[in-house]
Amino acid sequence: MRKTLALAMAVILVAGSAVGQKKAAENPDKKAVLATVHQFVDGFNKGDTKSALATCASPAAIIDEFPPFAWSGPNACDEWAKDFDAAAKKDGMTDAKVWMGAPTTVDVAGDRAYVIAPTKFSYKVKGKATTEPPARLTIALQKKGNDWKIVAWTWSKS
Repeated sequence: MRKTLALAMAVILVAGSAVGQKKAAENPDKKAVLATVHQFVDGFNKGDTKSALATCASPAAIIDEFPPFAWSGPNACDEWAKDFDAAAKKDGMTDAKVWMGAPTTVDVAGDRAYVIAPTKFSYKVKGKATTEPPARLTIALQKKGNDWKIVAWTWSKS
């Protein structure tokens, strides 16, 4: 009985160790995926379009809350940025910032990743501070070489 119990404990420890090692092995990719997402958000917040758009794959697909609401194809990210700038100018919007909370989901499967994070969008309209209700940013990424690139994202109001 003691030998059986000892064997069972050894099996559990080895299995637990294997799971722990697998999680540790996934961790570098998860960090790299989140670094790409943060680069996009940080670039947007700094008005550094070049840095933000460097995270985008070509082709990409985007759904966002301003017209034309959807972009896809080899220049989707550039077209989205131009349309965002045009909408901001039309609406008198300045100082746009995205606050991104801790992701609720970060899944990595081989060369693909999926991230969901709570967000808030704040800006000024003709000098008056405005904050939209909480939203959710959902991003799909693909590893290309050593880099993770955003292949799709959606901005969803809650």
